[in-house]
Amino acid sequence: MEFSLFAHMERLDPQTPHQALYGEFIELCQLADQGGMRAIWTGEHHAMEFTIAPNPFLSIVDLAHQTKNVKLGTGTVVAPFWHPIKLAGEAAATDLMTGGRLELGMARGAYTYEAERLMPGMDAFTAGQMLRETAPLLRKLWQGDCAHEGDFYQFPSTTSSPKPLQSDGPPIWIAARDPNSHEFAVKNAFNVQVTPLWQGMSEIESLMARFEASVISQEVKRPKIMLLHHTYVARDSADLEQAAKELQRFYCYFGAWFQNKRPVTQGLIDPLSDQEIDANSMMAPKNLLRDLTIGTKMQVIDKLKRYEDLGYDEFSFWIDSGMNSDRKKASLHRFIDDVMPHFNR
Repeated sequence: MEFSLFAHMERLDPQTPHQALYGEFIELCQLADQGGMRAIWTGEHHAMEFTIAPNPFLSIVDLAHQTKNVKLGTGTVVAPFWHPIKLAGEAAATDLMTGGRLELGMARGAYTYEAERLMPGMDAFTAGQMLRETAPLLRKLWQGDCAHEGDFYQFPSTTSSPKPLQSDGPPIWIAARDPNSHEFAVKNAFNVQVTPLWQGMSEIESLMARFEASVISQEVKRPKIMLLHHTYVARDSADLEQAAKELQRFYCYFGAWFQNKRPVTQGLIDPLSDQEIDANSMMAPKNLLRDLTIGTKMQVIDKLKRYEDLGYDEFSFWIDSGMNSDRKKASLHRFIDDVMPHFNR
């Protein structure tokens, strides 16, 4: 099983300058590169200080100059926000500028807050259909002279300019959850990204079962599947307890953004009170200790061995957590130094 880092700038209060947050993001990515991780993933989000990432291609081009070995992936671009021709061209240019290091992760999008501002009226089903129309077009546009008449896009013969450096174009990954999404990805020879969020081992097993069922039913070559999960390698039990509380806070804010009910000012959602956080029993620290990839060194290794045994090809260390930079770096150091050596990569 290979390892990667999933990271963004994140801001829960207005006190920290964006410049400092970006410097911290770069430091984490350089640590992942120096530590032998396969890839770095960073995504696309708009008008949210909770996850600051308006264009992952910009970050990836910069990271190409700040790192040496890692692949650089979008985790993920929100397909409905991109015209296929624009996405094909910008991805190809990014691949060219990064020396062929790009991997292109795609999703339909998760936050209603963003869709209301960029594409008012678009629902989740429509977003999914737009993703399914866009993704197969990319390879055709990279090959060149592609004309298309679809439900959402129509254009005469068109060629991506520039062409990507990688001969077949960057590997494409699809964020999948339901069986239909897995079937779409597998049928088109796309790799698959999955995340169980806070739902634990039963969901991790279920996501793999959906993927394997799609491979078997379609009798195709098995693509790769990556598990994205919140991770923390604790120094000791007290450190682990603190991490669980910090991730409780993160997931309560994640849920508030997802529900899209609280007021937002200057890109910051109205603060949650300690009482509101404690009242969310689903996100109680004891549950997160059980269900996330957090623990002391051996606890994390044991969890990862279970994922490897299930057949996951890559595990992505989701480091967004609301923790300060020092705590993030310390955990990532322990993961690289104490956990990764236990796996053949």
